[in-house]
Amino acid sequence: MTDPAPFDLETRAGWPDELKLFLDRFPRETWPPREKIGAVTKFWLDIHDGFRGFAGKLGAATGEFREGRVTPTHFRSWFAPRLEMFLSHLNGHHQIEDYQYFPIFVAAEGRLKRGFDVLENDHAVIHAAMDGLVETANGFLTVAADDADKLRFAGDAYAQASDRLMLLLGRHLDDEEDLIVPLILDRGEHDLGL
Repeated sequence: MTDPAPFDLETRAGWPDELKLFLDRFPRETWPPREKIGAVTKFWLDIHDGFRGFAGKLGAATGEFREGRVTPTHFRSWFAPRLEMFLSHLNGHHQIEDYQYFPIFVAAEGRLKRGFDVLENDHAVIHAAMDGLVETANGFLTVAADDADKLRFAGDAYAQASDRLMLLLGRHLDDEEDLIVPLILDRGEHDLGL
């Protein structure tokens, strides 16, 4: 039986050696600049960067709220529509990966199948964290603005759920790129059918 620890999104620190087939040949620091990489790969990496950018903005805004630099009313009106859009885009992105891109990559290189299974499982873990975030966000949004104690408690619960999701997402995005980009660099977008 294989040890599941190297694949656990909560604790892993990159891929185990058996899934670094192409990463060892194409480490991240050798990837070509975005303008010289294929159009599909560039688009996909840009989407990932958009998720990272939003995570940073949300974390900064949440920090400002928790430190009392913005009012609860202002923060709630700012984060609610943005969070909804972010989660919707993330869900759609994962569906495209699971049903369109991952099968192409597995067909091209069967030795990486375990990695793509792990990435699909990551999506399930991330979606469970998204559900938890939505639950805490809704709780935070329904607390009366003049109930400071409940507002602080609900805000802290939301912030913890948000921090956890963004941590999981960051690890996942890095690992996903480390599995896929080297494969694309080895085979080429055209030959992969992208």
